[in-house]
Amino acid sequence: MVQVIPEIQANKEQIVTWRRHFHQHPEPSLKEFKTAEKIQEILTDLNVPFEKVGETGTLGTITGTKNDATQSQRERKVLLRADIDALEITEATSHDFPSLNEGIMHACGHDAHNSGLLGAVAYLASHREQFAGTVLVAFQQAEEIGSGAYQFIESGLLDGVGQVFGMHVDPALPVGTIQAVSGPTMASCDIFTINVIGKSAHVARPHTGVDALAAGANIVTELQNLVSRLLNPLEPAVIGIGKFTSGTRYNIVSNHAKIEGTLRTLSHETRERFLAKIEETAHDIAKVFGATIEFENYPAAAPNINDEDATLRAQRAGVKIVGEANVIKQSQPSMGSDDFADFLTKIPGTYARVGVSSSEETSYGLHHEKFNLDEDVLPIMASFHVEFALDYLNQA
Repeated sequence: MVQVIPEIQANKEQIVTWRRHFHQHPEPSLKEFKTAEKIQEILTDLNVPFEKVGETGTLGTITGTKNDATQSQRERKVLLRADIDALEITEATSHDFPSLNEGIMHACGHDAHNSGLLGAVAYLASHREQFAGTVLVAFQQAEEIGSGAYQFIESGLLDGVGQVFGMHVDPALPVGTIQAVSGPTMASCDIFTINVIGKSAHVARPHTGVDALAAGANIVTELQNLVSRLLNPLEPAVIGIGKFTSGTRYNIVSNHAKIEGTLRTLSHETRERFLAKIEETAHDIAKVFGATIEFENYPAAAPNINDEDATLRAQRAGVKIVGEANVIKQSQPSMGSDDFADFLTKIPGTYARVGVSSSEETSYGLHHEKFNLDEDVLPIMASFHVEFALDYLNQA
């Protein structure tokens, strides 16, 4: 039986109203201007001061007032995070509060992440006497393109934070279920581009040119062998090529090829090693053909490696809310990614998942045009944030 914090349950209607507002007014990555304005308006109403991070990020601060706290407790800081951006997807749901912004949709549940954290803020801001120390609340932009977390990290506003916590909705899990797993849970995401530079010629005289298409095709083929030949078969990793373009006409030796792909790993060491191997392999194969390459990489997210202590804390918090039987403590890692992992490279913490499915309508996958969720999850999410923060701040 789900037992959320009673005051949060009583505030469910408001949290749902926030969620539906954000759902109807989604904004894509780095363009979340009205979303940020609404968040900041709510924080102001709740008497929570905030700093702007980048153009569309917001970091709120809630300072506790507990009288009998130790000095150590007064100095503690915990960070709670929610992402706020939406996706370029045309919504196809049947509910009565669809997106009003054509071609943009909260198909990944960030509207719920956002409003769930606001529900936690409302509770913590009105119960400062329950804790000492500081709760920082990050409403982070641009998760979908992996460029929001680093703005918070580089802002200097997170100095002294002892633990960080976040969660993601999961339509593969029933509402009333929480998953908190220690260790690697999601992969890194590196988005690389290899430009192969050759020399044009007539295809009847290929020896007078440098065939970038042939070089590129061999690079694509050989990259598929790196994981299977150089990595322990028991360690997951993916090198995926999603786009390969080259040539302008059937009878012209191509002078340029462009390869776009991604590397995903579950460890920092494997990530570093294989990024170097991808570039090295492309360079060596191009050289055989007389071509050269330019290698570019966009580090969208680190591997998500949950801290053991923080995960145990999340599990304790989850048990309070949904009961021992409904807290999942072991699961297979996902090769998907989330830039919450970038916080974990600097601050110990954990990233949990919360079930949102209760019907066919709420079981569509993330990034699907019919994605929806059971709004009963919103008080669970708010309570989960609160219980984690209080457990950390009030520990002896």
